[in-house]
Amino acid sequence: MNDLTPSPPGAGCRNTPILKERGQHEVFCGLTGIIWLHRKMQDAFFLVVGSRTCAHLLQSAAGVMIFAEPRFGTAILEETDLAGLADAQAELEREVDRLLERRSDIRQLFLVGSCPSEVIKLDLARAAERLTLKHAPRVRVLNYSGSGIETTFTEGEDACLASMVPVLPETDKRQLLLVGALPDVVEDQALDLLGKMGIEDISVLPARNVDQDVRVGPNTVFALTQPFLGGTLAALERRGARHLPAPFPFGEEGTTAWLLAVAREFGVDKARFDAVTGAPRARARRAVAQAATALKDKSVFFFPDSQLEIPLARFLTRECGMQAVEVGAPFIHKAVVGPDLELLEHGPTIAEGQNVELQLDRCRAAQPDLTVCGLGLANPLEAEGLATKWAIELVFTPVHFYEQAGDLAGLFSRPMHRRRALRLMEAAE
Repeated sequence: MNDLTPSPPGAGCRNTPILKERGQHEVFCGLTGIIWLHRKMQDAFFLVVGSRTCAHLLQSAAGVMIFAEPRFGTAILEETDLAGLADAQAELEREVDRLLERRSDIRQLFLVGSCPSEVIKLDLARAAERLTLKHAPRVRVLNYSGSGIETTFTEGEDACLASMVPVLPETDKRQLLLVGALPDVVEDQALDLLGKMGIEDISVLPARNVDQDVRVGPNTVFALTQPFLGGTLAALERRGARHLPAPFPFGEEGTTAWLLAVAREFGVDKARFDAVTGAPRARARRAVAQAATALKDKSVFFFPDSQLEIPLARFLTRECGMQAVEVGAPFIHKAVVGPDLELLEHGPTIAEGQNVELQLDRCRAAQPDLTVCGLGLANPLEAEGLATKWAIELVFTPVHFYEQAGDLAGLFSRPMHRRRALRLMEAAE
């Protein structure tokens, strides 16, 4: 099959020296991942072992009313737990027993560590082992850390999926494993495209429920759909699975390159690939072109936040005509984002980690047309006259694959339209 992958622009940015910063940084709690994971895994429950602050965070982020019965909750650590005056392990097991007795729909239970539980060294791994023995086979109990200490918020999903990999059953079957939580409608679109290419043995991690038979083994090839899954990648490789590197499926170009990497691996011929992707590719190009008119020749500056920064910078510069000033990411895992770096034209500063004061100085000096950053920085920068885009919205909104390409471009063009409207209002006054 002919290689349809877009040619890299010169050497790209894969070998560009990385500005590595360590200092004061802006992070958002990894517990946030529960908000999209509990919607994805329909028979799972996420029990955070933490403080009242953890509970308030989850309720605020999810917008849950008091009469709702979601698939997450908080086992609140009281002062006696924190002071070591109570047996936190016994209290936790008692709460889990009460939860599972009341909620017969739970098939997977995740004990999620938080800053308080990790500070007092509460051993949730041991608790998960004991509870699994007690409640198996009806309920599988796993644990992972959602702590906000030195992490970024998308690492919650990575830690969750990585915790699932060791207990996946073994298989020798040659298969494709899609890795990363996507909205159901987006996942269905991806599976439909791959199915039309003739790729039949496909599993998804995380599955929508525990009864979907997800297995892994030495003949498993996996493709990531999210660029923040470095820990999950390592866990799958330890099980013998092989990673399929590809640009991430953001926009028409990224989606085509991602699908092509899978198609080449499974021997799909060029004619069939073109027949399956031709119409959606054309729709995606038209949608991006329409939404990106406000972005052409504008500059963009990325603060490190979600680990989506490098693939999004590739999309904005190559498909929307923007110019990247700086692309900051909390971590740069080249085994994950290397193909996107190769397509990102040489020029922007590539930064890993953060010293927020220094990066703010660079941003103010550059005066970019659009700044992509976390919630804590957006309002202050808006007050200084900079147009901003909340990075967290890019995780909560369907943005992958062809049918969402125009929506993705629109997420970036809307702040530009808003800034223009505000300036017109100011001029009229």
